[in-house]
Amino acid sequence: MLTSVVGINWGDEGKGRMVDLLSREQDIVCRYQGGNNAGHTVVNPLGKFILNLLPSGILRSDVVNVMGNGMVIDLAHLCGEIEKLRKAGIEISPKHLKISDKAAICMPYHVAQDCLEEERLKDAKYGSTRRGIAPIYGDKYLKKALRMGDLLQPDALAEELKHIMAWKNLTITGVYGAKAFDYEEMLRWLKTYGDPLKDYICDTGEYLEDAVKQGKNIMFEAQLGALRDIDFGIYPYTSSSSTVAAYGPIGAGIPGHSVDRVIGIMKAYSTCVGEGPFTAEMFGEEAENLRKAGGEYGAATGRPRRVGGFDVVASRYGVRVQGATELALTKLDILSSLEKIPVVVSYDIHGKTTKSFPMGKALTDAKPNIEYFDGWGTDISGCRHINELPENARKYVKWIEEAVGCPITYISVGAEREEIIRV
Repeated sequence: MLTSVVGINWGDEGKGRMVDLLSREQDIVCRYQGGNNAGHTVVNPLGKFILNLLPSGILRSDVVNVMGNGMVIDLAHLCGEIEKLRKAGIEISPKHLKISDKAAICMPYHVAQDCLEEERLKDAKYGSTRRGIAPIYGDKYLKKALRMGDLLQPDALAEELKHIMAWKNLTITGVYGAKAFDYEEMLRWLKTYGDPLKDYICDTGEYLEDAVKQGKNIMFEAQLGALRDIDFGIYPYTSSSSTVAAYGPIGAGIPGHSVDRVIGIMKAYSTCVGEGPFTAEMFGEEAENLRKAGGEYGAATGRPRRVGGFDVVASRYGVRVQGATELALTKLDILSSLEKIPVVVSYDIHGKTTKSFPMGKALTDAKPNIEYFDGWGTDISGCRHINELPENARKYVKWIEEAVGCPITYISVGAEREEIIRV
């Protein structure tokens, strides 16, 4: 069985929490896109962990974790992430973690270029995490990126780096007027952080192909959500990779296969980190109370997330783009303190009402049409069956399920691994 766990909205929906829970049913968990520009927060009996690059199955000793060819990997960040887990008592070995030889390496000059471009844009910035993600994906498609497998061939790597840096420094110095990067320093960086990872690098496509033939259960873990996808998201305020479920097998290394099950993750309300249109956004004290109650601060950056009521228009679109076969609704417990719960049911664009998710200027100009649902005013974190939820909470879940057109099979009522309702 090939399963994708993906975000329905803008990211930060709680995918890491769900992958950690569902990974006990899996043999392999594979991250298939993105880099360390977003974080998955996992809370379980081992503690609280924020994972930026490592798949969320890494906390289970009997699950193999794969970092696929669709990823971009900052070597220093990955080494640091592995070290933190080891200090927490988590075993990480080449048997437990496999890194694609085809994944691109995010270099320090990519991070610098990302920062320099955001500073050049000033008020027109895209809201980048400044982790070098757009520049490395750009270089990948310009065919001027180093890949993880190059670390296994140091002589060829050194020669290729020389050619790439001569080209890259033209941009760093000529466009941005910044100091050129030193070749020897970058070579040392690659050795310092690349050497400890060599034993983990392999042809993950071949490994996964064999696993499929053996009938193993494989879960593809996405970073961010449908609305941050490079093609289908709120372009240009998107990530630089494909976050959709259909890309899972491609970014993992087995493009000849398709996904059997797509679990879409969405919050019981809306959140968004970074720039770009966010029609559901709430402001003032109401927004701050919801933000604090939900702990809505970016796992990778610590930035306060923008918050709002559940957005039916955006969520229905996300369900369609992801091809979701079922949904997990997270953080329902956060709404317990609200007397009235706002829901965006449609948009108004230049005097016309629409239930279709728009793009470009139309999305920027969209205004929300909001309906309010009665709250339930009681703690639901102890509920483990849907019939244990208050009537108004059950009504809210049922209404959302019908509004987005996809069955809700999991309801999260807390951050802990087992604080979940299976519907």
